[in-house]
Amino acid sequence: MSASQPTLHTAGNWTKVGLGLRREQLAAVLEEPAPQFGFVELAPENWIPFGGLLREQLLAVAAKFPLVCHGLSLSIGGPDPLNMAFLRDLKQFFADVPTLCYSEHLSFTAAAGQLYDLLPIPFRHDAVRHVVSRIKQVQDVLERPLVLENVSYYTPVAAQLTELEFLLEVLQQADCGLLLDVNNVYVNSVNHGYDPYAFIDALPGERIVYGHVAGHYQQSADLLIDTHGTAVCDPVWQLLAHTYRRHGVFPTVLERDFNLPALAVLQQELAQIHQVQQAAVSVSAAGRPQLAFAAPI
Repeated sequence: MSASQPTLHTAGNWTKVGLGLRREQLAAVLEEPAPQFGFVELAPENWIPFGGLLREQLLAVAAKFPLVCHGLSLSIGGPDPLNMAFLRDLKQFFADVPTLCYSEHLSFTAAAGQLYDLLPIPFRHDAVRHVVSRIKQVQDVLERPLVLENVSYYTPVAAQLTELEFLLEVLQQADCGLLLDVNNVYVNSVNHGYDPYAFIDALPGERIVYGHVAGHYQQSADLLIDTHGTAVCDPVWQLLAHTYRRHGVFPTVLERDFNLPALAVLQQELAQIHQVQQAAVSVSAAGRPQLAFAAPI
């Protein structure tokens, strides 16, 4: 990637472990005496506009922990023009709140208006060109790199490429970083019948900026629903361990959006991420010493 990749400067053992921050967790995060995470991730849309006590609490969190932003409504693959007013709001948010990295979903959320879902982009060559052009537009406006996440999907649309081929083409042509959601790889592998380990092995490890793990709902033996509403399951932990061994240990966020338990419960899963990372480092010389968060241009 063209952007430099600085170290994430956080003391302690939890540098490579991140918490997906929700508003209702603000007080608990600020009061937690022994957080088992070294950075936090939030969706900027949930905080724009912000002021008063909310602003004070968020700035207090940002003073305590490095912050990354993971967006929900950029619609990087959508047919509607990019929302320039939203991009300007984002740029101002990043100026107000120290933000180490901005990531979004490789999906679309608008077509003649908001659709309020993360919908799959058709795996097509023309869609690759469309997405790459929009990535460059976003980066020019924000004056910082855009990192993209592989998403879960339930049916391919007019596909010319596989999911993996499409993802690799976008990453290469846009020269951008990857937010690797390991749970999404597992969910898609079950729903679409491919080998998740082979998918992980085929990824360009040098483009992995950070990662996600989350829980999902098993509708049936061959249908998983990406809910972020349950604990991470054993097959996803195993795939995460393989990913670290294959590509080195990278910062990883625990996502939980629904059925949100107490922070003390989430701390146990956060500690498990750390344990998986430590185990991977102990058996592989590929563990990366520098944490590859993309820096602002």
